Amino acid sequence: MAVPKKGRRSPGAHRHPGRALAVILVALAALVGGMFLSGNTHPRLGIDLAGGTEITLTAKNTPGQRNAINPTNMNTAVNIINRRVNGLGVSEAEVQTQGSSNIVVDIPKGTNTQQAVNQVGTTAQLYFRPVLSETANIPASSNPPSSSSRSGSSSGSKSKAKEPATPSPSHTTQGRAVTDALKAGASSPSPSPSPSPSPSPSAPSNSASSSGLDSATPADLQKQFTALDCSNATQRATAGESAKPSDKTIGCSQDGKTKYVLGAAAVDGKDVSKAQAVYDTQTGAGWIVTLDFNGTGAKKFADVTGKLASQQSPNNQFAIVLDNQVVSSPQVSSAITGGGAQISGSFTQQSAEDLANVLSYGALPLSFSTSDVTTVTPQLGGEQLQGGLIAGAVGLALVVLYLLAYYRGLSFVAVVSLMVSAALTYSIMSVLGPAIGFALNLPAVSGAIVAIGITADSFIVYFERIRDELRRGRSLAPAVERAWPRARRTILVSDFVSFLAAAVLFFASVGKVQGFAFTLGLTTALDVVVVYLFTKPLMTILARKKFYASGHPWSGLDPKSLGVQAPLRRARRTTRTEVKEA
Repeated sequence: MAVPKKGRRSPGAHRHPGRALAVILVALAALVGGMFLSGNTHPRLGIDLAGGTEITLTAKNTPGQRNAINPTNMNTAVNIINRRVNGLGVSEAEVQTQGSSNIVVDIPKGTNTQQAVNQVGTTAQLYFRPVLSETANIPASSNPPSSSSRSGSSSGSKSKAKEPATPSPSHTTQGRAVTDALKAGASSPSPSPSPSPSPSPSAPSNSASSSGLDSATPADLQKQFTALDCSNATQRATAGESAKPSDKTIGCSQDGKTKYVLGAAAVDGKDVSKAQAVYDTQTGAGWIVTLDFNGTGAKKFADVTGKLASQQSPNNQFAIVLDNQVVSSPQVSSAITGGGAQISGSFTQQSAEDLANVLSYGALPLSFSTSDVTTVTPQLGGEQLQGGLIAGAVGLALVVLYLLAYYRGLSFVAVVSLMVSAALTYSIMSVLGPAIGFALNLPAVSGAIVAIGITADSFIVYFERIRDELRRGRSLAPAVERAWPRARRTILVSDFVSFLAAAVLFFASVGKVQGFAFTLGLTTALDVVVVYLFTKPLMTILARKKFYASGHPWSGLDPKSLGVQAPLRRARRTTRTEVKEA
């Protein structure tokens, strides 16, 4: 058997244990400092602990589709709504079906309730349709305007709309800019002589084409257009809802000031691959929504804008229609290639982000109405949390008492390590609240309590390996270093199994169970960090202290209680002599 050379360190020895302790203490100080600087001094609570809002959505039959309310469409809607809620920065929200036609959305406290209500049930059906006719909305009770002011196809009317002092009835606050090509068309409308009566809306335009980009309006659609009152919220919301994408239809602007006759959809919202709210600092347009099309959508968009650019106002416009309402109707001056576009208008940051959010995750396969919005109180969850915390405190107290009775002085290492692990867990959860929307719910608290046992197991494994080395006659310092490789392997295998179980549970489950899995996985990973960077270096330092190295009866390393005799200095000298002879 090879004899180790003089001065050779035992495997797993920490040359500078103070450095490892400094690393974990600096990390802990940084996390705690980040908590106080950001004002997030406690973890964000889930709906069962802090209360929140419960929204019930009821599916409606889609016009022209039979048996649209089916399990497939309902599950698709649940997935889309769940992504939309997450897009609001909400975590621990629950989205699930109830019965055959209802979806229940539970959102924790701290979320903008009205914003959530507006977004979760928005169908988000997006189409790009050519404008066949545009006119100011005149309620049926009002006196009819002159033919010059009602002419949606009159370029003179469009010119008047550009005069800020005396806007014409066709003036609209809807956004006009989509790209540079569109801005040029909007800012420089073609000149026109004095307004004159427009031709009948049903008369075909000279720019008619086989693609459907013409001004021919069927008589029944013209009748619906004449009767449409966009100032009526109900009519504005239902205008054109029964039309198919391939049909011509009517629609209203979101503010109800303008109504349109629209051609067949040229580009579908499904062709939008990404939508994002950005602040336009170059043109001063404020908040805009940028759209990126996929390959098919980019080609369609380039084709339709090229055809629209060669026509006269308003037939050189296309309407961006979201849920049957016109978000904006920009003019086109040239074909737009590149697969991108912008929607600009009177957007605030929130309205731009809301629109980008609903467009990013696609349209719901069904239409929904908000049946009920209920505020959930945290009283029941608070009582359960109190019971859980009491149970956790009792369990922790029993663990500490066991450590004191069995390991005595070594229990100091275990307790301090548990405190460091708890501080890391608490601070990380507090930081993750605003960072990724993590919310602490009852199952997550259960995961943290279970982690106490996992962390305690790691200490016990290491302490027992040290005791085994002492029983073999080694002094404490070498025993601490030689015990570490064996204990390390056992701890890593145990924590890996626990972390793997948590990961599988997290990805295979939904809702609150994910909170349990996330907390269990987080605390298991932190157990490895604490054992490596705190427990092991601390034991290396304490092994040099007389209280532990001498085997004091209260150190937990008393040779008599372990059934061995303390190693003698003479024996160590003999060993060194043998090493020199070898």
